[in-house]
Amino acid sequence: MISFALRTLRHRKAGFAGAFVALLCAAALVTACGMLLETGLRGGVAPERYAGAPMIVAGDQYVRHTKESGKEKAKLLSERRWIPASLASEIRRVPGVTKVVTEVTFPYAGYTAHGWESAALTPFTLAEGRAPKAADEVVVDVRHAGQAIPGYRVVGVTAQALPSQDTIFFATGEARRLAGRDGLVTAIGVWPGADVTVKGAVAYTGDERGAVEFPEGEGSRVRLISLGGALGGTSLLVAILVVVGTFALSMQQRRREIALLRAVGAMPRQVRKLIGGEALAISAVAGALGSGGGILLGFWLRARFVDLGAMPPNLRLVVSPFPAIAAVLTTLAAAWVAARVSARRTARIRPVEALGETAMPAAGLPPARLIAGLIALAGGVALTIVLSNLSTEAASSPVTMLTALVWTIAVALLGPAIARAATALPLRAPGVAGYLARKSLRAGTGRLASVITPLTLMTAMTCTILFAPATMGHAAQSERNAGVKADHVLAPGTSVAAVRQVPGVRAVTEVLRTSVRIDLEKYDAQAVTLDGLERTMDLGLVAGSLDGLGDTSAAISRTAASRLDAGVGDRLSLVLGDGTPAVVRIAAIYSRGLGFGDLTLSRGLVAGHVDDTRGTVLVAGGSRAALPAGTVLDQAAPGAPNAAVAYVAMGLIIAFCAIAVVNTLAMSTLARSRELALLRVVGTTRRQAARMLRTETLTALAVAVAVGTLISLVTLAAFSLGMTGSALPYVPPLTYVAVIGAVAALALAATAIPARFTLRPRPADALGARE
Repeated sequence: MISFALRTLRHRKAGFAGAFVALLCAAALVTACGMLLETGLRGGVAPERYAGAPMIVAGDQYVRHTKESGKEKAKLLSERRWIPASLASEIRRVPGVTKVVTEVTFPYAGYTAHGWESAALTPFTLAEGRAPKAADEVVVDVRHAGQAIPGYRVVGVTAQALPSQDTIFFATGEARRLAGRDGLVTAIGVWPGADVTVKGAVAYTGDERGAVEFPEGEGSRVRLISLGGALGGTSLLVAILVVVGTFALSMQQRRREIALLRAVGAMPRQVRKLIGGEALAISAVAGALGSGGGILLGFWLRARFVDLGAMPPNLRLVVSPFPAIAAVLTTLAAAWVAARVSARRTARIRPVEALGETAMPAAGLPPARLIAGLIALAGGVALTIVLSNLSTEAASSPVTMLTALVWTIAVALLGPAIARAATALPLRAPGVAGYLARKSLRAGTGRLASVITPLTLMTAMTCTILFAPATMGHAAQSERNAGVKADHVLAPGTSVAAVRQVPGVRAVTEVLRTSVRIDLEKYDAQAVTLDGLERTMDLGLVAGSLDGLGDTSAAISRTAASRLDAGVGDRLSLVLGDGTPAVVRIAAIYSRGLGFGDLTLSRGLVAGHVDDTRGTVLVAGGSRAALPAGTVLDQAAPGAPNAAVAYVAMGLIIAFCAIAVVNTLAMSTLARSRELALLRVVGTTRRQAARMLRTETLTALAVAVAVGTLISLVTLAAFSLGMTGSALPYVPPLTYVAVIGAVAALALAATAIPARFTLRPRPADALGARE
């Protein structure tokens, strides 16, 4: 049967093209997602600033918690953990250490700033001028030679410039003053790399130095693990659904062939072996080619993420054979299972019944398929309920995609029943084409169901992917618009002292954005100056008062309070962004957590524990013209995270769904050459046949859009209820119309182009051609 399967493939290339394309795309998606996941697990960031030091001693960049079982869990800090400068003296006393260099790093006017004493860590050397000595002297890198630094004199230019950062050096004392961390340093360079163990710090070598230099690189690795896993899992489920649908349509078109094999003596086991062999042969080639294309896709994804700022340029993409091997094995397994499941019923029935089925397909759903469909429906209901109770984006995002997928799987399993219900409606298009389309649809509900599934999948997934972030962003912006009472919002870095001197200014509030951890769980937070806060910001208080807010207290959002089961007067033990523990008392609970963060803390508590102390400035009163030029923002930025990365990643799934739509419609149309030829023989014109096909596609499109929209609305309503407290998602009307228009255009084009080729031959030639 294997050799027979290979001969079958040679004679049915067009029939297997659809399955080949679906498997090729599936392998590419799985490979690309696997590369992202592996980069998150094993990727490293090469050091730049610390390239000249064999060892870097710095703070532990993780907050750790030991469970009762003795197992330790660790979570990455959002800010850099600084260490005592006194550790340098301790390290100098370690035998074998010949040189120790302390370092401070902080942002300054778009530069990454340091003290000149740490130039040896790269090493930086002077191309011209001299080292800074006075408090008003600086050295810039060669890329910025000739550029003035307001308030300082440029006395030297380095011979080097780092690829991913603009560097400026201050005199040692001035750098420590500007950094604002008395007695603390960012890191300590150690030569020649002796075995150094220091209490309260960690020694880093090799690429570990890059992780210390670029904490955002470690954060990107963590996000890649989450994104690669979620995207890979979603891609795999979509791929399985598409591949099963493609093979199911292929088996429908081959019923006569399989029935004839059964009639001439082929056993069910032999038929299943034949179909499984065909699937393995197709998937082996498609998997090999698709995994190669997936590597290119992985590099393209990395480039897009770097452009969006989600990955640092020096986070290297890990390229190994493991994702490609996993993609090939997954493709083989998916194809084999899909083919065997699709042909299960046809291969088991008796030969006479099989021949009869080619003329009159079975009227009802097989019991196994009906039960599976009902189970998928129950799974969709259960996931919808779970999703409506999730209030964190990290938890809800993967469940949102999974919920939409499970609902679509239920539609795929119950597709024939949905198709029969749609064709039973007393509606039809006018004219001969409408009459023929109605009769064809009622006679071919299995084919209609196969077309509805990918159209539903594309509609549901596209709407869910686009409108879930839109719902979050709209809710966050609405809360910001309602809660910001200030007349002006100024850009980070604005001189607060100068703003306070502007005539008419009644209140100024500095706002820093950071995050804290409570029991290792991450919570977004804002830190504000308290004087005049009631004039610039309205958090929507539901309990307590901001009058009691101070360095030892906090206000908390209603959602976070519910997650923590906390109320006014309770104490919270939290870890600030740089790992410093703090205990605060809850002074108030507010409702606008999406716009202003889970916690509101005092700036005095937080300012010494963030890498960048520049934040937005809210101003009540004063005229725009009197404020410092170029500092006024048009509006406050919403607290919701940028969704561009999710759009790029999930856009691949939308593209795969689009390919599935084209694939299915093209296969369905091309396989009907005999049927269309027979219609033309009995008097149907080519134009009427084309209109009939277009009417059938529009009918399938209407059903799929209705079902897909319903799936996305149910999913989005549950997502919105959990994340925003409202069951009304935000769906921009023009965007929705554009989505449906794109799906319709794709479906009609995927029907019209194959139809043109199918209707081109003379009817007699088409009837005489071999199937």
